[in-house]
Amino acid sequence: QPRLVESGGGLVQPGGFLRLSCAASGVPLYHYTIGWVRQAPGKEREGVSCSLSSSEARTSYADAVKGRFTISRDTAKNTAYLKMNSMTPEATAVYYCAVVGYFDPYLHPAGYDDWGQGTPVTVSS
Repeated sequence: QPRLVESGGGLVQPGGFLRLSCAASGVPLYHYTIGWVRQAPGKEREGVSCSLSSSEARTSYADAVKGRFTISRDTAKNTAYLKMNSMTPEATAVYYCAVVGYFDPYLHPAGYDDWGQGTPVTVSS
């Protein structure tokens, strides 16, 4: 069973950037679809991005982050990343990485099998 540990969250000003990391242990990440899910205060979890491989056909983004966020993975480090550019206050949330054994670009957050503990992101001036 994979163990996922997120890092890289913090406070950033509007327009700034952050790169979140998700270090995996227990299984090789290339077997899994990796998803980034966020939960803003008082709101339900929402999918941000997911990817099975570097292929565009196996990568998806929520409309709210398209063109600004990039998901990637380093198989040698068994780590996934979410690079977030041009951040807005609406991105304030706890960000989780999660994995599942198949690819579905419209996967609901409840569909993931394993989760990290989350890393908080605050976008504020």
